Amino acid sequence: MCTCLPVSLYTYPMPDLYHSLLNFDLGHIKIIADLWGLELDSDDVDSAAQELCASLLDLETVTETIDILPAEARAALTALVESGGRLEWVVFAREYGEIREMGAGKRDRERPHLKPSSTAEILFYRGLLAKAFFDSPKGAQEFAYIPDDLLEIIKHEVHKVHKGGKEEPLGRPATPVEKMFEILASDRIIDDAATYLAALRVGKSDWQHLHWRAAQVSDLRLTVLLTTAGLIKKGAPQTEKVKSFLEASRADALKLLIEAWQSSQIFDELRLLPGILCEGEWKNQPLVTRGFLLNLINSIPQNKWWSLPAFLRAIKEKFPDYQRPAGDYDSWFIKRESDGQYLRGFAYWDSVDGALIKYFIQTLHWLGMADLASPEEGKEATAFRIVKSKVEGQRSKVEGKIVVSSNGKITISRMFSRAVRYQISRFCEWGDGLDTPFRGYSTPTDEYKYQVTAQSLTHAKEQGLKAEQLLSLLVKYTNSNVPPALVKALKRWEMHGSEARLESLFVLRVSSPEVMEEMRKSKAGKFLGELLSPTAVVVKSGAIQKVIAGLAELGLLAEVRMKNEE
Repeated sequence: MCTCLPVSLYTYPMPDLYHSLLNFDLGHIKIIADLWGLELDSDDVDSAAQELCASLLDLETVTETIDILPAEARAALTALVESGGRLEWVVFAREYGEIREMGAGKRDRERPHLKPSSTAEILFYRGLLAKAFFDSPKGAQEFAYIPDDLLEIIKHEVHKVHKGGKEEPLGRPATPVEKMFEILASDRIIDDAATYLAALRVGKSDWQHLHWRAAQVSDLRLTVLLTTAGLIKKGAPQTEKVKSFLEASRADALKLLIEAWQSSQIFDELRLLPGILCEGEWKNQPLVTRGFLLNLINSIPQNKWWSLPAFLRAIKEKFPDYQRPAGDYDSWFIKRESDGQYLRGFAYWDSVDGALIKYFIQTLHWLGMADLASPEEGKEATAFRIVKSKVEGQRSKVEGKIVVSSNGKITISRMFSRAVRYQISRFCEWGDGLDTPFRGYSTPTDEYKYQVTAQSLTHAKEQGLKAEQLLSLLVKYTNSNVPPALVKALKRWEMHGSEARLESLFVLRVSSPEVMEEMRKSKAGKFLGELLSPTAVVVKSGAIQKVIAGLAELGLLAEVRMKNEE
């Protein structure tokens, strides 16, 4: 995939290169010749056009020119080739920019061919792109097109370079050291997605801090992916689409996420890249960049370990401007987050463009499309291997199991139905117990752990859920193997709500009932609560210092002991 532009349905012939050149003045034709490294002897438009055609319509010359084009220009050529050689101008310009209108005098003064403002201008001043009005089913419309005879020469070359069909893969196979410690891809992203969707549904904004894989799962990256997949909108889960996603087979769910990423205009790897901040109004083209990198990666043999450092070096040497319009390294304001250093200029290629390629391959791993490897555990990846998406548990039936304890602990296998786990999680605290963080799927058992509490049931009730619904789910998916004590607790809670309460209190203890009576009659008495015994009383929240002051006025010095003090 290299572009999202629609394929043209029009088959009318286009002007050839000679007749396209006749639309330009002599100065423009000489600009084209200059950019192709040619010198023209002719001094009139007709002769110059013929002379230029004789040189340009040559396979070797075209190949050399395409090889040195920036990545986005090759992508634009591919878009035109795949649409039969032309596209409506408004569609083409939306993706690849406009061509500034200027007369010969202004053009010769400003020399736009040396500082093109868009991908369209890069191609236009090389004679690879022209504009003209053609008839269409909608009437006369302006089109971007490649001259007809030039199209026949370049179309196979563009496919070869941009699709990687006959092109040798960049880089080299990984060495034994580079691939020593393997980190295999998986389909865990669909489990992360289910967990995140459940967290949004129950309002757990800190879900990733409760998750032991938080360092590997970017909240923002997952948010953007689920947004582009239509599963969330403005941060809120979309009920019907979420239901379909959770009930889909693991293979179909993963396919949905991968296809959403591949075609996404809003999933911008550069702006998601950890450690940098993008500032200003400049724009990059994530879809074009993604398509270009995918094409390079697709030329690498599948299931073969490939050196990541060598791959990066080869791209830097052959396609350094793969994401930069006209090789612009100055107008993009990118700042290193750690120290505020602006990363402008080609000198910072490794920190920005190189880092983006690494992040791109990590994203492939995240999506289950690539294995990673490093010299040893904990080190940065130095090799990758493109694989078919790894989907565990292909069968559509429910796998794994649910285990329910009498104390309200629920353990759910990772391979169990995501839809059922999503529903059960809405009734529970996420964790092994009240004071234990949610471990997600823990190594090596791959289990999610939840705890039924009065607080979690109260929260569920506020969302319109009933305890009897949780009981029905547990009965159904454990084959009625729910401990009687939990059945009783859920039924009683449904009828009576909370019947017991644990709370943390400060208690004032005095030496005798007489001291307690004196204290209760003093002005500090209003800060005392429930009497627990003749010599013990609850201190109201936030009133400890006032009670201490009141005792001091009675001639008593009090000491404060915290619960963990002996």
